[in-house]
This record gives sequence, structure tokens and C-alpha cells, in this order.
Amino acid sequence: MQETKSKWHMPSAFTILFILIILVAILTWIIPAGEYATTKAGNIIAGTYRSRSSSPQGLWDIFEAPINGMVGTDSTDGAISVSLFILVIGGFLGVVNKTKTLDDGIGSAVTKYAGREKILIPFLMTLFAIGGSTFGMGEETIAFVPILIPVMLSVGYDTLTAISISLIGSQIGCMASTINPFATGVASETIHISPGAGMVPRLIFFVCTVIISIAYVMHYAAKVKKNPDQSLVFERHQKDLEEFVKNDDGEENVAKSLSGKQRAVLIAFILTFVVMIVSLIPWSSLNSNWTMFDNFNKWLVKVPFLGALVGKDILPLGDWYFVEITTLLFIASVIVMFIFHMSEADYIDAFMNGMKDLLDVAIIVAVARGIQVVMNNGYITATVLHAGEVGLHGLSSAVFIILTYIFYIPMSFLIPSSSGLAAATMGIMGPIGKFSGVAGSLVVTAYQSASGFVNLITPTSAIVMGSLAIGHVNIVTWLKYMWKLLAILFVFTCVFLAIATMF
Repeated sequence: MQETKSKWHMPSAFTILFILIILVAILTWIIPAGEYATTKAGNIIAGTYRSRSSSPQGLWDIFEAPINGMVGTDSTDGAISVSLFILVIGGFLGVVNKTKTLDDGIGSAVTKYAGREKILIPFLMTLFAIGGSTFGMGEETIAFVPILIPVMLSVGYDTLTAISISLIGSQIGCMASTINPFATGVASETIHISPGAGMVPRLIFFVCTVIISIAYVMHYAAKVKKNPDQSLVFERHQKDLEEFVKNDDGEENVAKSLSGKQRAVLIAFILTFVVMIVSLIPWSSLNSNWTMFDNFNKWLVKVPFLGALVGKDILPLGDWYFVEITTLLFIASVIVMFIFHMSEADYIDAFMNGMKDLLDVAIIVAVARGIQVVMNNGYITATVLHAGEVGLHGLSSAVFIILTYIFYIPMSFLIPSSSGLAAATMGIMGPIGKFSGVAGSLVVTAYQSASGFVNLITPTSAIVMGSLAIGHVNIVTWLKYMWKLLAILFVFTCVFLAIATMF
């Protein structure tokens, strides 16, 4: 009789985070309790640590932690504003996807650049990178893989080239996030800074990493086109041609051109994220003379009738936070509904389905915040910070930020959810960074750089495994293809972060 062997599966992010809550609760029985003096704004004051009576967390506290992680406690802010934002951006993307604007837009670009695919590689990778950097574009790029593969194969490239365009493009964008709500947004909110803080160095990092990645993919594509046997998937080349290249003109593989309504939706989609980015950059803090949005807002609210119609409580661009950008996305979804002449039933269905797609992400943020709730209620957060303050005393800012980046690489494997990782750890790493003179925004950059780095290759990622499955590429071949790029990105990121501490 043959024995059936059970297959081990990687636990979900929920299970991993709940196990961490249990482990942290156990630590509240072991680690001495302590606390710091704080400013009126709630920021800790270095050098003021003192011991206090312990407050070990029990079973009820463990199960209550995710609930308090959502609604908040006296010692820990709740994740409700972040979770609601994640749900609404899911609804907004659901409404946009209902119009098929993004799908057909990529297909239209493929058609437009037919015969000039070498130009198509940097063009599309840049678009995907912008999507990853601004709104966390990820799993939705899987739908573009079967569109890109036949085009790349028909001009002498291979399936790895096609997969790289969407997968590397979008995940490099996430790695170099500028305003990605699931990475930059959650991490910044956790340490109480604006997501727009550190925008300039992030933009520089984004441009550099995108250029590096495009050059890497184009070099490989050119090598394969010149010598097809140099392809890492050459043994499947003939089978891929038979499966993906259906006919000479490729009509079955390329999406339709954008309609007039879809073009209008695309404009609204782009403008929404432009406004979001502009609204989160603290303009007056960057330069005391940049008060154009404050002045415009003061003028607008004083205009008779118009000021009341728009809303006198609206904040100027540059002062927005999660409530305001969530409202922006909700308004944008309604605008898309009217532009596309969508029925009320279709709009509600698309919005709710979009929210449903990101429900797990929204809950993960709350569960992860539960870790901080247990640490704070057990009064061991200050003790951990004090250990960091003592241990990092005299450590240069450059060394600290590089160690932070390296720390987050294995942590990103342990907690695959970027938002869950941010909510679980930034409450500790942000304040520790202050002891080494590192700005919170740079700690956020180090965290999301590591998270995006891991998301390029991790087998727990839906976009990695889904894209590879469509192209019949195994994970070992993908790692063999990616290792040189990963090495380049790792070295560049360490150098960039070290230099960024000097400014």
C-alpha cells in the first residue's frame, strides 16, 4: 500500500502575522517593560527611557489585537483609514477595469509599435513601472502576458522577454515606489509622516532603477534575436511559436484600439493619480515660497456660492492625507461611471468587486497593526527601541540604512504582503532610524526597495508564478535569468541609500 505524502504549503500572510502576534505576546512575559517620554505630537524623546511595571498579554489580548489594530487604542493608531483607502482604490480600479481601458490601451500600444518592438520594450516597461510606483500595479499585469508573448515571439525574441516587460516593469515600479498606497502609503502612515516626504530622492531612485532594468532586458532581447540559441527557454521556442503565434497578422492576440469613451476614461485615470501625487507632496515644507495651492484654496473658499458648493473644509493640495485621497478616488470612480455611460447597477457591481479583490489586503493591514498593539500594550516597544538606541549609538547613518535594507529582504520573504510588512515593522524601524539620524522617509524607501526586490523572484508572489505559468517558464529558469539584475540592483540600492543619508 502506497503511503500518501502530504505536501507542505507556505502559510498565508494572515497565519504568519497571527503567529507573530502570539510570539510577541509571549515576549511581553519575558522582555522587561519600559517607556519613553514623548513630545505633545507623540514623538519619543531620545535618552528618556525608564523601566515600568510589566503588562504581559494573555489569550484575550492576542485575539483582540487585530480588532484593535483596525479601530485603534490609546497607545496605537488604528488602520481603519488605510484599510478604507485600500478598499476604495480597489473599487476605483474595478470600475476602470470594467471599461477595459487599461487592457485595450496596452493592446493599442502593441499594435501602434508593430515592427518597432525594440522601442516597445522601454515604452511599456516605463508604463508598467509608473503603474507599480503610483498605485501598486501587480497581479493585473498577468493579463498582458498573453498579449505580449506572441508579439515578442513574432519578431525574434522569446517568452522571457515578454514576461520581463510586465513583471520586471511593474515590480521595479513597486521597488521604487513614489506614492504606492500599499507600500509608501501604509509605511508612512505607520510612522506618522506624509507619503510625499522624500519624494525627490524616490523619483531619482525610480528613474535610475527603471533605466537599469530596461537596459538589462533590452540587452538580453538583442542577444536572443541575434543568436536564438542564447535564449534560456530555447528548447521550448518551437512549441511557443505553435501555441502563441496563431496567425501572421496576430489579430487573435492584440486587443482593440481605444474607443473615444475609453480615451476619456484613460485621461481621467491619469489625472486622478497626478492629482494624488501633487496633493501629497508637502510643497510649503519643501520651499516656504511654494504656497500657490494654499493661496488658491484660500481664494476658492471665499468665492460666494462656489466656495460653499465645493466645500469650505477642503484642504489645499500638499496637505492631503488618507481621508482626502480616498475621497478623490471615490469621486474619480463616479466620474468614470458618467464618462463611460455606465449603468448604476454595473457601477456598483464593478466597485464592489474591485473592493472585494483587495479585501484581504485591507484586513492584513489591521492584523499586522495588531503586532504593534500587543507590543505597545505590553510596554515592550520602548524596551526594543532602547536596545536599538544603545546598540546603534555611534553607528553612521549610511551603515544603519544599508543594514535596514538588508534586514527587510528576509522579512519580505517571511511576510509577502508589502502593506502587512509595513504595518508590522515600521512602527519599530522608523523610530530606531531617528537614533542614527536617518529620516523616516528614507527608512520607508529602504523597506519598499527590499520588498520590491523580493517581489521580482519570490515563488509566493501571484504575479511571478502566474506570469511564468502562462509563458511555460519554471522558477529555476527565471532565477537563472534574474540573478545578474538582482546583483546590480542590490549594489545600486545600497550605494543610493548610503548617499541619500548625506542630504
